[in-house]
Amino acid sequence: MIREKRFYCAFFALTLSLALQNLLTFGVNMMDTVMLGRYSQDAMSGVSLCNQVQFLLQMLVTGAGEGAVVLGAQYWGKRDLEPIPHIIGAALRFGGALAAALFALVLMAPEALLRLLSNEEAVVAQGARYFQIICFTYVIFTVTNILVASLRSVGIVKIGYAVAFSTLCINVSLNYVLIYGRWGFPELGVRGAAMATLVSRCVELLIVVWFLKYRERRLNLTLKKLLFIDKSYIRDYSRVSAPVLVNQALWGVAQMVQTGILGHLGGDVTAANAIAVQVYQVLSVAAYGAASASGIVVGKTIGGGRREALRPLVATLQVLFVGIGLLSGGAIFLLRRPVLAVFGGALTARARELALRFMAVIALTTVGTAYQMSCDNGIIRGGGDTAFSARMNLVSMWGVVVPLSAAAAFWWMWPPAAVFFLLKWDQLYKIIPVALRLHSWKWVKSVTRPGGGEEESA
Repeated sequence: MIREKRFYCAFFALTLSLALQNLLTFGVNMMDTVMLGRYSQDAMSGVSLCNQVQFLLQMLVTGAGEGAVVLGAQYWGKRDLEPIPHIIGAALRFGGALAAALFALVLMAPEALLRLLSNEEAVVAQGARYFQIICFTYVIFTVTNILVASLRSVGIVKIGYAVAFSTLCINVSLNYVLIYGRWGFPELGVRGAAMATLVSRCVELLIVVWFLKYRERRLNLTLKKLLFIDKSYIRDYSRVSAPVLVNQALWGVAQMVQTGILGHLGGDVTAANAIAVQVYQVLSVAAYGAASASGIVVGKTIGGGRREALRPLVATLQVLFVGIGLLSGGAIFLLRRPVLAVFGGALTARARELALRFMAVIALTTVGTAYQMSCDNGIIRGGGDTAFSARMNLVSMWGVVVPLSAAAAFWWMWPPAAVFFLLKWDQLYKIIPVALRLHSWKWVKSVTRPGGGEEESA
């Protein structure tokens, strides 16, 4: 175990900064769920289905950004910042193309996509109204978040939660006037929530552009640097990022399939799942912050050539992950009933009861998530091994979780809470393969170049 006090101060400062950013980011969807939940259960359920597509986009954006973070952190550890703008430019190309494809899919077939997730026509109708507007945020969201993630690789984190805080404030304010029709505005329901999110996404991109132009001095990013990049770094980026993107895509699609399984069990189950997922996202931010922070710390350690420091670092991080998991799981369990009280009388009695059971399941599985996800996406991925997670999740999600859950829901006719547990129990059993991989030390890899690459504009 590391005993230096300054390590813990620095690690928790970075973790809390990233956790706050995640909290504010997830808070946007959480406030949509709460405010629409008080407006109409069908509206909340419809938007929760649309948020599964948003979650898929977030997974793809995370994958595109993580490739830049892994490479950028190791170059930062080597004190070589020149390649990083080229890597960011490559990430923006990949992420932008994926966001544009998802935008086109949602714009052309919103109702067909929603019917894959639910057979409740009222819920599908509400979701389609939301989709028609929210899809215009996809490319904007992608550019903003890849830029923020890339800056994180060189230790610039404050802009992330400044952007997220502004988004949350704008979104909540506009939600209030546009969903319910306050202060002379028309009552727009789900369309009002979508308009509020679109405006807030535009503002956050403008904030990032302003920051890069007037405040950021470490990388000195310009539009020219991001457009005209060294093509050879696209190959470097693809090699590191492709496994992450595959993993994130598989995970995002699997979450949509899971939502579809629950969505075909009835509107009350969809509503309960929407609440449980949002509570999990908001109350597990510390675990995700610790994972991101550990990836940066490990990548910088390897990039700086200090491999002898990895063993005490990894031992210390594992203990911290378990502690964070216990605290996060306990918070979810204790806050179940207070959270439901926020929704007032808009939920049915069955939806409330199911939400309580779903949150109890998540409270248990969060402990496993905090350990295995942080070790996998933080330490192992930060160490340069971006392929392990994709292989493990391919087998776990599509070979175990989805088939068993579908069978339990539609063949064995198990109750919704049991099906929900089967959808989440991989967070517990994945502890075993992750721990085995971690202690094999085969994940320690340098992904940077020993020297510069040939200059070739793209």
